[in-house]
Amino acid sequence: MQVRISFPRRIFDLMMPRLCTVCHERLGITEDSICMACNLHLPRTAFCSSPYDNEMAQCFWGLMPIEKAAALFYYLPHSPSSGIMLKMKYEGRWDVAEDMGHIMARECGEAGFFDGIDVIVPIPITKKRKRERGYNQSYHLALGISEATGIPIADKAVERTVYNGSQTRLRGYERRENVENAFALRDAKKIKDKHVLIIDDVVTTGSTIMECGKELLKGGAKALSVLSLGYTK
Repeated sequence: MQVRISFPRRIFDLMMPRLCTVCHERLGITEDSICMACNLHLPRTAFCSSPYDNEMAQCFWGLMPIEKAAALFYYLPHSPSSGIMLKMKYEGRWDVAEDMGHIMARECGEAGFFDGIDVIVPIPITKKRKRERGYNQSYHLALGISEATGIPIADKAVERTVYNGSQTRLRGYERRENVENAFALRDAKKIKDKHVLIIDDVVTTGSTIMECGKELLKGGAKALSVLSLGYTK
């Protein structure tokens, strides 16, 4: 399929060239956020091909009932691909999150990952955190996925009420304690009796997902699945 590029986009690219978030080289006219070469070299997990039984899905076994789990690539701090996360989370680039959402939707969609999914719930952040950052990167990942798949977003179903700091340097049990009771069910109407897809930027132990999922199950969700941009081994 031929991609149609608007004339203003062509002019803008000539005047202010966009750069790849990974290698910082100039992007081609049809490329968004990441160049084709860097995209091809992302350390993909291939979890979408086996969403019911992979190392990420196993994080939740015996702890939370889930149907499917997948991540686009393995996340390693200070690796070239970590620049994607840094742009999304700390440099105001919500557009990068949406572009990566489109890529996730295309690749996971080809594997049938979205079959049976009724609604998308991005992991929320606190109101204070959103004021500081200006946006929720998980919501923009979800928006990119929703635009590509047509699956609606229910971002008001659950609210994050507590933020106890970054999970980055915490051990497994500390991560669980850090997010315990951090979410509250707010509007169950759009998730009741639905198969809910939870979206997050990075999954490490799955503690945040499980706390959020607990509230979704309280609200009557009939099934839960998980999709993230990155997965930390």
